[in-house]
Amino acid sequence: MNLKVYDISDQVKGNFNNGEILENKPIGFPQDRGKLKPYSNLFYWAHAWTTNKKSTIGLHPHQGFEICSFVLRGKVNHFDTKQNKWIRLSKGDVQIIRAGNGISHAEELDKDSEIFQIWFDPNLEQSLKQNASYDDYVSSQFKVKKNNISSTTIIKGIGSPMQMETEGLSINIHDLKTGLHFIQTSKDKIHSIFVLDGEIELESKKNLKGTFLTVSQTESFEINCNKKSRIFEVISPLDPSYKTYA
Repeated sequence: MNLKVYDISDQVKGNFNNGEILENKPIGFPQDRGKLKPYSNLFYWAHAWTTNKKSTIGLHPHQGFEICSFVLRGKVNHFDTKQNKWIRLSKGDVQIIRAGNGISHAEELDKDSEIFQIWFDPNLEQSLKQNASYDDYVSSQFKVKKNNISSTTIIKGIGSPMQMETEGLSINIHDLKTGLHFIQTSKDKIHSIFVLDGEIELESKKNLKGTFLTVSQTESFEINCNKKSRIFEVISPLDPSYKTYA
């Protein structure tokens, strides 16, 4: 098994509007010179939040990538030049911008709000020739699968309404009870895991809230939870079938 761990101190720091929005970036832009470079068909991953006031990231352009925002806490308002209106998202909601041949977008985070924004590479040679499109998904649309030791919200995968062009993706939020959790996978997949809450242990190493991990080159692995924990997981191809931007 190939396990790589990136503590909060390993992640690129950023901010907007003189610190009104703060962020840690497990996968930063190339100019950020972060420890973790783009891999698979994941190009960028930011964990952003506000504290005591709302703040807006003004209108800015996108092309090619599929840009997903996942509302982890609070509320987010967003605007784009395709729909030409502001739309409000709440905790558990997801938006996707299929940026295609071009779209501009703005977002406003309410105070005490928190999001992931992840850029996926859907094969830019094709996506740059397509018109931009957009979807919002509310939390109630996502299927929840439960057993005695865990609860999984399927954001992208079997039973999910979320449509993406990027190949081979599954996106899940796992709520894990204390104890051992067995994960079945395949050697051609890579699991990207962000610890949202609690404490998980892989290969006898404890990983606290805010830690980012990748697991690959294995057919199974185990996560031991020393306390009730929540993780965000993206499963993607180890080697996409097309040449990625990175």
